[in-house]
Amino acid sequence: MTGAPASAAGGPSPAGATGTAGASGTETGAKSARSGKIAAAAVDQASLWNIANLLTMLRLLLVPGFVALMLADGGYDPAWRSFAWAAFAVAMITDLFDGHLARTYNLVTDFGKIADPIADKAIMGAALICLSSLGDLPWWVTGVILGRELGITLLRFVVIRYGVIPASRGGKLKTLAQGIAVGMYILALTGWLATARFWVMAVAVALTVVTGLDYVRQAIVLRRQGIAERKAALEETEA
Repeated sequence: MTGAPASAAGGPSPAGATGTAGASGTETGAKSARSGKIAAAAVDQASLWNIANLLTMLRLLLVPGFVALMLADGGYDPAWRSFAWAAFAVAMITDLFDGHLARTYNLVTDFGKIADPIADKAIMGAALICLSSLGDLPWWVTGVILGRELGITLLRFVVIRYGVIPASRGGKLKTLAQGIAVGMYILALTGWLATARFWVMAVAVALTVVTGLDYVRQAIVLRRQGIAERKAALEETEA
């Protein structure tokens, strides 16, 4: 017998030491959990400032600048209209890239889901309203395009309980045609280019109407399928 304490010989530790160690471990675990939550919150906060969202913010900031350039000096100065076209072109280009970047690099955020469509409609709506107010574009054209965009947006919200209406190739082609047509109207074009822009806008309006009707058809089908699936699930549950 060496007379060594039980703890030194590998025996059981005193109750007080065990309690202290347990309390220390619990406290360390709690601190780690709090640190983890803080770190996760920091990551979530930082994710807002990704490249896709920054491009969307830039597009939103371009809207008032575009309007100021478009209406500068009465709205008919070719130089100011060229600057306005440049701002509009930048907005359209960023629209092509921000959604692609968000999906490709997993940068989708709640802010982006809300702000991206708002930015798209804001720059297009500002351009159309400015052109119509200056007499360069008939108001009915502006009404058809903006009415379609707002109507489809509301329709998406109505049927979202049944599913999501995916963006179609026709919708993307419509957006491209609208961008080109409106861009041509923003510039102070003359001669055959002024005639050509009329036909480009006619194509854009036609695509706007056709794709809008197709979205309505998809919404009706989606709603019917959703109702049928819910009814079948309810009947299966009751059985």
